[in-house]
Amino acid sequence: MDIDATLQQFARFGVRLGLESIQQLLAQLGNPHRQVPIIHVAGSNGKGSVCAYLSAMLTEAGYRVGRYTSPHLVNWQERICLNEQPIATSDLEQLLQQVIAVIQPDQPSPTQFEVITAAAWLYFAQKHVDIAVVEVGLGGRLDATNVCDRPLVSIITSISREHWQRLGPTLADIAWEKAGILKPDCPAVIGHVPPEAAAVIHRRIVELNCPAIYPPPTKDLGAGWAEYQGIEEYDVQPESPDDEGGVIQVLKPIKYQSPLLGDIQRHNAALAIATLQLLQQQGWQISEASIVNGIAKTKWPGRLQWFNWQGHKILIDGAHNPASAEVLRQFVDTPAIGMYRNTSIRWVMGMLSTKDHADVFKALLREGDRLYLAPVPDHSSADVEKLAALAHAVCPGLAECQTYPDVILALAAATEDDEPLLTTARVRPPAEPPLTVLCGSLYLIGHFFQAMDTEL
Repeated sequence: MDIDATLQQFARFGVRLGLESIQQLLAQLGNPHRQVPIIHVAGSNGKGSVCAYLSAMLTEAGYRVGRYTSPHLVNWQERICLNEQPIATSDLEQLLQQVIAVIQPDQPSPTQFEVITAAAWLYFAQKHVDIAVVEVGLGGRLDATNVCDRPLVSIITSISREHWQRLGPTLADIAWEKAGILKPDCPAVIGHVPPEAAAVIHRRIVELNCPAIYPPPTKDLGAGWAEYQGIEEYDVQPESPDDEGGVIQVLKPIKYQSPLLGDIQRHNAALAIATLQLLQQQGWQISEASIVNGIAKTKWPGRLQWFNWQGHKILIDGAHNPASAEVLRQFVDTPAIGMYRNTSIRWVMGMLSTKDHADVFKALLREGDRLYLAPVPDHSSADVEKLAALAHAVCPGLAECQTYPDVILALAAATEDDEPLLTTARVRPPAEPPLTVLCGSLYLIGHFFQAMDTEL
């Protein structure tokens, strides 16, 4: 079976928000989702990083952990993992055959996302996972992952104006859809969101009686270290018949180092650690060492990642919407990055046609920067010539703006004047070259990794 070809036949059914189709499909498979305890993660940005942290820490704690995320960078197997390892190709082929076999010919066909989501639920049930970390695909309320009535914890990482064409034009509309993953009396962890969205989420939390926590970002200690100021409960036994005893809470800091770059990861790590503390209160055995060691082992490629390409050090990041583009710009403007570049940045970019191109350019481009545009292969790519015209309008002070038929050609042009990194310690280039950043679409990053035959 060709997995790409098999799933491609369902791509023509597009995106269809709603739960009826996935519920029918799962019912035909024996409702595997009812056998899997889950942590459900929604949000505009940061979902994948939070899922990666949670999966790594729970795996380190000794649990059998499923992880379902989207999109993938190189292949479909990345989306479904067991204890940090992507599903075997043969296993995914078999699961897809099982899912396709129960599709009812007299019913509307499931979408591509519904098919792969059903395969994930089936895999986790067959592997008897202790817990699954499940990322929402789009929105939340009507997303195909939103079929569990009793999540262990629901997380909303962030809210920004993403997918507004489907979720609604305002932040309040988008927040309402993402708050759809909240369930009655089930704990929630909420990230920093704009006031307009926070009001909607808070109202839903009150209506559903969800115990909720709003952890602040962890404290930056420097040199890659950060500190989470957590809460630990102690059962106090009465010392005399007149004492009532009870439970007291004390602040317990947790210091850790994360391999994931950027200040935003202090926010994401705090959400993940807070979630595990809620699990601890539910009886899950998760030590501080598991948290610290799990964070240190976390991998989430394609997000603020340094990469050595043909002897050139480049920075890679999806930055596919305005909010994530702002995070990327903040990162490249930090003093720590100053040693790698001069004042000009070379942006190698491609974007999907559905994205907010002008707002992404506004977040990233500065006078004197250079822009090298390429299409996103095999997806609904924005026209590069139109992007170039828009970029000039947004940032008239660009030093250069060129288009190329392929990202590799664009990268070659962006780095042609750079001195390659030297492999001997005795010889150094006279100055650090400008920073080259590949960004704009996770699908573009995936194409690049595939072209480079990079192991994720």
